[in-house]
Amino acid sequence: MASSPPNSTDRVTFRTHVLARHLHNPARTPPSPLEPSPCLNYSPPELSEKSDFDIRDMRRLMDGHHVADRDWLFGLMTQSNLFCPRERGGRVFVSPDYNQSMEQQREMTMRRIEYLLERGVFQGWLTGKGPDAELRKLAFLEVMEIFDHSLAIKLGVHFFLWGGAIQFFGTKHHHEKWLRDTENYAVKGCFAMTELGHGSNVRGIETVATYDSSTGEFVINTPCESAQKYWIGGAANHATHTIVFSQLNIHGNNQGVHAFIAQIRDANGNICPNIRVADCGHKIGLNGVDNGRIWFDNVRIPRENLLNSVADVSPDGQYLSAIKDPDQRFAAFMAPLTSGRVTIAVSAIYTSKVSLAIALRYSLSRQAFSVTPNGPEVFLLDYPSHQRRLLPLLAKTYAMSFAGNYLKMIYVRRTPESNKTLHIVSSAFKATLTWHNTRTLQECREACGGQGFKTENRIGALKGEYDVQSTFEGDNNVLMQQVSKALLAEYVAAKKKNRPFRGLGLEHMNKSCPVIPSQLASSTLRSIEFQTNIFCLRERDLLSLFAAEVYQHQAQGQSKEYAFILSYQLAEDLGKAFSERAIFQTFVEAEANLSSGSLKNVLGLLRSMYALISLEEDASFLRYGYLSPDNAAAVRKEVATLCSELRPHALALVSSFGIPDAFLAPIAYNWVEANSWSSDQH
Repeated sequence: MASSPPNSTDRVTFRTHVLARHLHNPARTPPSPLEPSPCLNYSPPELSEKSDFDIRDMRRLMDGHHVADRDWLFGLMTQSNLFCPRERGGRVFVSPDYNQSMEQQREMTMRRIEYLLERGVFQGWLTGKGPDAELRKLAFLEVMEIFDHSLAIKLGVHFFLWGGAIQFFGTKHHHEKWLRDTENYAVKGCFAMTELGHGSNVRGIETVATYDSSTGEFVINTPCESAQKYWIGGAANHATHTIVFSQLNIHGNNQGVHAFIAQIRDANGNICPNIRVADCGHKIGLNGVDNGRIWFDNVRIPRENLLNSVADVSPDGQYLSAIKDPDQRFAAFMAPLTSGRVTIAVSAIYTSKVSLAIALRYSLSRQAFSVTPNGPEVFLLDYPSHQRRLLPLLAKTYAMSFAGNYLKMIYVRRTPESNKTLHIVSSAFKATLTWHNTRTLQECREACGGQGFKTENRIGALKGEYDVQSTFEGDNNVLMQQVSKALLAEYVAAKKKNRPFRGLGLEHMNKSCPVIPSQLASSTLRSIEFQTNIFCLRERDLLSLFAAEVYQHQAQGQSKEYAFILSYQLAEDLGKAFSERAIFQTFVEAEANLSSGSLKNVLGLLRSMYALISLEEDASFLRYGYLSPDNAAAVRKEVATLCSELRPHALALVSSFGIPDAFLAPIAYNWVEANSWSSDQH
């Protein structure tokens, strides 16, 4: 007869006896008690990381100009509570409080501007003359970018866009009336170009300025909702005046886009008659800038408010311009955007420097896992994979610093003859450097793990603040298309006139085609000759391929413009090839100006890293056969070797950025103490 199944009480009793015998079995070896292990302590990387080159010399090379002025402004900003000083881990840090409301951030931006204005920071920003005055202004703007993008953009709109438009487009009476008051902030300016319906396509804007010869006035109108001026920095709260870009209508004839001065607020901040203003609202970043929208309802302005250096209108309504070609005239009106692209490109590099300094300092003091049983944990940067994610970005940032300095120099020394070069280079560098910044911020955020997600450690917040760089002052993809189109025009002109290439660094096209060795040894991969040759080979071949494809589409009946659009893939590859070759060239020139020594040696490592990581990351080197699969594998192996050779220099290289401790983050220093209970309660 089968036994009956045990009830629940019997099962509980049985399990209790089994567990008791197991736990009290005298044959088992009792477990050893847990031994306390010492807590992790922060050890400054400076104690173990040594530099074999002079950090001050490297900093002077990187910043390029006005180092003492930069340090003065850094000090000025750390002295005021307006810059939100806070103590963490025994150090004081300054950075904006992004937890404030949009309204509070806007108010703080203006208060910081007033503080800097009172201390003479903006003296000579519009009334100063010569390259040195412009470089000093750029240096100060770069320092303010390191602290807060909203502060720099607010100033950029006022000085570089509004003020720059008056300088570029205005004549003597405009300069005398507006520039000093702008410099002193008696006038607060904004720049109304972008519309709801038109951003990059400025020619298509719909705002209209009609000349009334009976009164000698222009009448500005927003004819439809898509014509409202949109994203206008300063418009929502503070601006008193704006530059309005409008289609100029005279006697029923459209003369194209022109620039006008219009008042939108009185001295007390009240909106002027026939002007409507609305807020663009909260953004994913840059909330310290009061972006607004503007509508014009038959707003009358005097004839003198046309900025008339490019074109003028006589009292009786005659259109006057020394530039007869409408395309050239329109190009002249785009001049202020060049200054914006210059400042955006350079600011992107300084933001990359901030994030890399934080992430690399953290990786030199934060440990994780051990590689031997019971061995010590390993510093993050001693892992080859961690080197691979950060050190190529460091090399690119160095390369792009030299490119930024080159761009600034051609900007401050610009002439009518160099404007085309300035436009093309600024477009290429603005796109390339801001794309690099976006990637660098993301990689540095991830490389810092959970600490990178904390607002106080800056990197995460910088992502939101700087993301717009790829969009404003020209969408990056559109800018790169402009670069390729300009290169195509140079190619066509040289071939049609049977003349050598001149300018834009295209002189290498006049030489015989470079030959790449079938096998690439380490010494070859690191040679300037090989690196120059392969960058030039890619650019010249892609330019020829691009021209051939455009011609083919035209031969099939497509318009020139549509043929260009259909060839967008080659256009993208060509734009990148031009930009990376130009950046590499600035690096080579900076290196060539140094005498032999440790500084030049480490720059050689960085230059090789920049060149080889560019080869590895761009599929076009394989796609078009400039590298064989075996040579591509050799490049990848050499990148890993360069990472290990740059590793000992990492701290010195980020210290050479010259960014004071206060402008970095707690995670870059004693992150243990910064997160201690006592620090939290302080």
